[in-house]
Amino acid sequence: MLHNPTINKLQALKLSGMLKAYQHQQQTKNINELSFDDRLGLLIDNEMTDRENRKLTTRLKLAKLKQQVCLEDIDLSFNRGVDKSTIKALSQCQWIKEMYNVLITGPTGSGKTYLACALAQKACRIEYTAMYLRAPRFFEDLTISRADGSYKRLLNKLAKINLLIIDDFGLVKPNYDNSRDLLEVIDDRYKKNSTIITSQLPIENWHEVLGNPTIADAILDRVVHISYKLNLTGGSMRKKDKPLQLQTDKENI
Repeated sequence: MLHNPTINKLQALKLSGMLKAYQHQQQTKNINELSFDDRLGLLIDNEMTDRENRKLTTRLKLAKLKQQVCLEDIDLSFNRGVDKSTIKALSQCQWIKEMYNVLITGPTGSGKTYLACALAQKACRIEYTAMYLRAPRFFEDLTISRADGSYKRLLNKLAKINLLIIDDFGLVKPNYDNSRDLLEVIDDRYKKNSTIITSQLPIENWHEVLGNPTIADAILDRVVHISYKLNLTGGSMRKKDKPLQLQTDKENI
């Protein structure tokens, strides 16, 4: 039997999915009742699945999501100000294909970050890249990159991400340089990739937070008009330590 040489060759070729399936076949009774084509098909299917899983693991690792959650965990039976049809529409990720944005507002603990991370996790599952950034640290990273000469490289990296999350926008008021940096990021991504922005502040207050009227106009013009706007309501979910719950009877797109 050539089992061991075959295993060695599969290992050398780094065909781990095919290797697992091959070893499983060797331990399966009556496996020889399957045709050669059927057995080969099973090996190839397992290799493809294994590669897809490894790619997903890599995408999720690079995304650095604050919460590892998925849309299927959302309880749609409770009033959170966004209905079931909205979540169902967003779960298809067509909005990412069309380069739309999602703006999520609501009080602290209402589930903004949870929902943003769930949308990003779904995007990663269908082969989009994602990245989570908390606004205060995001601005710090841009400031540091400007000082150490990596600014353009960072902008290029952010521009290529299919789905960028900027969490807790407005928690700390950006200075002029921060606002200008944000404009650069948003402009690079405009009608090319999608962005999720979460904030405790209503969208109508964002202009004031950004400070400089010219920069604020430019940022909001590139974000607000091509966005799904979700305003979460209700008390803090942290007190209950439960998954995000959303109502099922009110449209808010």
